[in-house]
Amino acid sequence: MRIEENGGESASINHLIFAYYVTGHGFGHATRVVEVVRNLIAAGHDVHVVTGAPDFVYSSEIQSPRLFRRKLVLDCGAVQADALTVDRLASLQKYSETAVRPRDSILATEVEWLHSIKADLVVSDVVPVACRAAAEAGIRSVCVTNFSWDFIYAEYVMAAGYHHRSIVWQIAEDYSHCEFLIRLPGYCPMPAFRDVIDVPLVVRRLHKSRKEVRKELGIGEDVKLVILNFGGQPAGWKLKEDYLPSGWLCLVCGASDTQELPPNFLKLPKDAYTPDLIAASDCMLGKIGYGTVSEALAYKLPFVFVRRDYFNEEPFLRNMLEFYQSGVEMIRRDLLTGHWKPYLERAISLKPCYEGGINGGEVAAHILQETAIGKNYASDKLSGVRRLRDAIVLGYQLQRVPGRDVSIPEWYTNAENELGLSTGSPTSEMSESNAITEFCTDDFEILHGDLQGLSDTRSFLNSLVELNNVSDSEKNNEKRQMRERKAAAGLFNWEVDIFVTRAPGRLDVMGGIADYSGSLVLQMPIREACHVAVQRNHPSKHRLWKHALAWQNAKGQGPMPVLQIVSYGSELSNRGPTFDMDLSDFMEGEQPISYEKANKYFAQDPSQKWAAYVAGTILVLMKELGVRFEDSISMLVSSAVPEGKGVSSSAAVEVASMSAIAAAHGLSISPRELALLCQKVENHIVGAPCGVMDQMTSACGEANKLLAMVCQPAEIIGLVTIPSHFRFWGIDSGIRHSVGGADYGSVRIGAFMGRKIIKATASTRLSQSMSTANGASPDEVDNDGLELLEAEASLDYLCNLSPHRYEALYANLLPQSMLGEVFLEKYVDHGDTVTVIDKKRTYSVTAAAKHPVYENFKVKAFKALLTSASSNEQLTALGELLYQCHYSYSACGLGSDGTDRLVQLVQEMQPGKASRVDDGTLYGAKITGGGSGGTVCVVGRNCLRSSQHILEIQQRYKKATGYLPFIFEGSSPGVGKFGYLKIRRSIAPKS
Repeated sequence: MRIEENGGESASINHLIFAYYVTGHGFGHATRVVEVVRNLIAAGHDVHVVTGAPDFVYSSEIQSPRLFRRKLVLDCGAVQADALTVDRLASLQKYSETAVRPRDSILATEVEWLHSIKADLVVSDVVPVACRAAAEAGIRSVCVTNFSWDFIYAEYVMAAGYHHRSIVWQIAEDYSHCEFLIRLPGYCPMPAFRDVIDVPLVVRRLHKSRKEVRKELGIGEDVKLVILNFGGQPAGWKLKEDYLPSGWLCLVCGASDTQELPPNFLKLPKDAYTPDLIAASDCMLGKIGYGTVSEALAYKLPFVFVRRDYFNEEPFLRNMLEFYQSGVEMIRRDLLTGHWKPYLERAISLKPCYEGGINGGEVAAHILQETAIGKNYASDKLSGVRRLRDAIVLGYQLQRVPGRDVSIPEWYTNAENELGLSTGSPTSEMSESNAITEFCTDDFEILHGDLQGLSDTRSFLNSLVELNNVSDSEKNNEKRQMRERKAAAGLFNWEVDIFVTRAPGRLDVMGGIADYSGSLVLQMPIREACHVAVQRNHPSKHRLWKHALAWQNAKGQGPMPVLQIVSYGSELSNRGPTFDMDLSDFMEGEQPISYEKANKYFAQDPSQKWAAYVAGTILVLMKELGVRFEDSISMLVSSAVPEGKGVSSSAAVEVASMSAIAAAHGLSISPRELALLCQKVENHIVGAPCGVMDQMTSACGEANKLLAMVCQPAEIIGLVTIPSHFRFWGIDSGIRHSVGGADYGSVRIGAFMGRKIIKATASTRLSQSMSTANGASPDEVDNDGLELLEAEASLDYLCNLSPHRYEALYANLLPQSMLGEVFLEKYVDHGDTVTVIDKKRTYSVTAAAKHPVYENFKVKAFKALLTSASSNEQLTALGELLYQCHYSYSACGLGSDGTDRLVQLVQEMQPGKASRVDDGTLYGAKITGGGSGGTVCVVGRNCLRSSQHILEIQQRYKKATGYLPFIFEGSSPGVGKFGYLKIRRSIAPKS
């Protein structure tokens, strides 16, 4: 419907003109658009489709003079590095090139075109700029989709850098011009849209019956048929005959003309009509997208899927697929190595049960027609509630670590039930009670160790008790089971001992990134912790998952030691909840594989890269302590330490995992040695260049005490009791932190460059002084000066250089920055084994080298003040040291807007003339850990008023940013103090 200049509206129901914009991302959008367009044309209307999809996608279904195709792409979707991996940075760069830079000319061109065709309604799936162009042309617009690009790109911004944020905001703003959203099942949160109308699945209709298709292909009903559907991108994969079970045939979509296939693989034409082929098959193997999922559900086809990295539409579709008992997940390793048999056999045993509507195309077309002639669909009275929920879930998305959990609160789906709304998604039906019950000693007998009054450990043990009930209470209700719970339920032999360990995260009070330069650090173990349960079994008695058992049988070597891991918290995420491997994969002949090979091993499948933190502990024990593992190992990992907030979630996982494995195998490892071994996991297997303070705190810390440690490499000098009159808090900024990030690594490299330059300068000065001294009398020789130069010429750690020596001799000689190539030409290497200099990158040197020199001095002063007399001056001095540390981080380039804002809010709560409160009780704050976001540490009086001020800061930060920070308060023991629990079921599992 066109809005005329005189305020009137013009449209005739007999003949309407629709402009339908289709995203450039994949075939799935084009194929569902076909179904909506087909119904619009059948109603007698003209449709102009703006698309980059091949003509056959439309011509195979629609032959009508009322269909007009305009070849044009106004967005790029997600750029794929391969069939299963999205290149996040390239996606943002491509979108910028496609839709941001030429935005003005795009809008001008589209407005003119819309006027030229006299469009009555603009429809978008789901091109952002189309909504804005419609608004400028004075034409109503409607979007039809199950996801929006602001949600998808939100994660990419976290990985690629905040300078890309404007892309997400602009997309959301464009969508807000849309009249309403026609929302498809399996949808993501989409807060940019003002109103929503839900419709059934949009699915292409069948042209031929299963029998007709098989007859044309010459395939009998006795042949099992799988269709390989990876969005037209399997070209280059080497498919082999033995990938399929005997009696199976595979139809390959999108194979290249030159690709040679084995005799049991059949190449399909590029314009093959896949709905007919899907309906004629027994199962499908591919990646999840709306087209594949909707057609699998509609035609009750079991779907074996492989996760796609960094595309957050997938968890929502996967949830729907599995709810209707239509999905089997295949790990990427098994896809590429041809270990397909157990997955295919599992798939054909499923009984898909989707009975919902599949006429979404017809319903959507009717809504669009009515909208075009002027009907105003009643606004959803609760759209404000819906948008708020969607916005909060989008906020969760913005906080998460790339490629890891999409945290979706349970209330997101429950709230819709409470409000009497239909979700259009089965998630709400799958929610489970999170109630914490008392640990039942009738179920488990604790043979060793003590709960130490820790409620989280009690809850973890309760979760083990509940696992045995999963297969019994839910046996007849499979679609209510979460996959990770099902996997965990089959993980343990309940008649064999289980070993449980607990390792906390840490709050960096002082020291931070200076740890790798040998600084004194002060660290507090936090209340949040990771629990790991480990069981070892003889390979012949180990409970193997079906695909692992099939894999082992295929090798024909009999039972071999296997590692199986379940990680809680992966549902609705792009992180695989399970990981398994033959422990022999860690061996090369008689020796363990190198760390470099292990790094590549875990990196080959990003959805399972998390396993490096857990399984990597086994390889380190093999290499460093000569341990050999003859038994199979089962591990359950459950961490409450939030990821990406700078509180050492990775260290907690590593320390808990290694200590549990050590306990199960009778290994005696001191907490300090355990921490150093775990650092090797993170440095060499995961590939993150962290210092050792994280692992040391998790292993050696004690509740309500600061671990004082000199990181040379890890010398604990004591535990400092936190005085009772003040306390520490952590406040999360909501900005994701990662020690594997480029900023942290570049600052570390800059510090080591500075050390190398200082050593070289000291060595030159020493040679010159020695030369002069040879011709001087003994009274004229400054032996103290020579000794200092000798120490500085062989400087192991920057923190061994005093601030006054740094200022006197070296501060003015260090370059502000230096190109990697120039540094390497002059100094050969920087002396750091865990980072690599990029020749083409420029590194900041002065700020990176200065920070640890002064930080070490500040930490020493801070420690001394902790034991001084209680006074306002003591707290003021402690707070000032925190502030100085914070701004030194910023000078290194490791600050962030969020942490700066929190520090400013703390300053406003500080006693003094400039304070906004009369009774300020907070004294200082600093960014923590690796910086670039994460958590700030706050020091204040231990009183109720301080807690109120912390809560006020939390609310003020939320008001300013929309994000409610997580507050860390309280402390708990490290793994050395906790030890381990040895537990055993006191009753046999139910039969």
